[in-house]
Amino acid sequence: MKDFFVAEAGKRADDTRQRELHSTFLVVSKQLKPKKNGGDFLALVLCDRTGQIEAKMWDNIAQYADKFEADDIVQVKGYVNRYNGRPQVIVQTITRVPTEAVDFGDFLPKTEKNIDQLWQQLGEFVDTVSDPYLQPVLRAFLDDEKIARAFRQAPAAKALHHAFIGGLLEHVVSLLNLCELASRNYPNVNRDLLYAGAFLHDIGKIHELSYARSFGYTTRGQLLGHMIIELEMLHEKVALVPGFPDELKLLLEHMIISHHGEYEFGSPKLPMFPEALMLHYLDDLDSKMESMRAQLAREQAAPGAWAGYNASLARPLLDSHKFLGTVESDEQEDECDAQAEVAGAE
Repeated sequence: MKDFFVAEAGKRADDTRQRELHSTFLVVSKQLKPKKNGGDFLALVLCDRTGQIEAKMWDNIAQYADKFEADDIVQVKGYVNRYNGRPQVIVQTITRVPTEAVDFGDFLPKTEKNIDQLWQQLGEFVDTVSDPYLQPVLRAFLDDEKIARAFRQAPAAKALHHAFIGGLLEHVVSLLNLCELASRNYPNVNRDLLYAGAFLHDIGKIHELSYARSFGYTTRGQLLGHMIIELEMLHEKVALVPGFPDELKLLLEHMIISHHGEYEFGSPKLPMFPEALMLHYLDDLDSKMESMRAQLAREQAAPGAWAGYNASLARPLLDSHKFLGTVESDEQEDECDAQAEVAGAE
């Protein structure tokens, strides 16, 4: 079977010949929806190791609708077009592939960075923490084989940001880099406490999210959420450090439950001290920048500088590199035209 990767979808969509698509995907979601003029259609989200793409099946629904489910691997035949500025697969036939014939890991998006190097960087950040209580707690997390194995693999979210294998580790290392830079500018901030908060703020996602076949939520994650899970994990590791101060534990607990920053975003408390406030804003910054980066990368092949609407950010996105490139090209073209007119006059 020939592999088709989501990253190529934009190129196919811009090809007016609409070359045939015959490729293998994992089904992220499947919904049967009514057409405006009667009948039903299938609305799908498909993915492979380069990302996700929306798909629609308009015809012969009864023949295929019961033949596969979400989390199945399927063979898809169809073509790609553009809808609202984004690539979309139009499915003509879809066939379930037996699970024993595939490796699900091949169909999940992965970080483009080196996992071993990211893990080493995380350890180096922990090594710089000098607080005699925070350092052994963070080291206890790193030295826990089950946690370490999951930390290296887990996504940071189901869909909004860093939604790929290794995404949690990439996000935490990126956040720690931001903490290092910001703490230099604000010497009143307790750097060790800030680093500990960044390390811990999303670690519960290793239990909240499932990512063996597709990205979703575990039962524990649905019922408790990653913040409550993180408090449980923190209490377990703090108990290993004799004499750990109750006041320091309280600050860590607050940073965990306040890092979303707003009640409407799931924080039961607002950040109430400098390290907690900084953690919230830097976490928010890293999440939003990754969301923008990912969408602009997905739509790199699309014509024009506008990449379309980003639902999580509630705004359309402009590719500034494309925009400036277009301006420079127009200026160069105007200069060439002017030189040609001068040459003609001579």
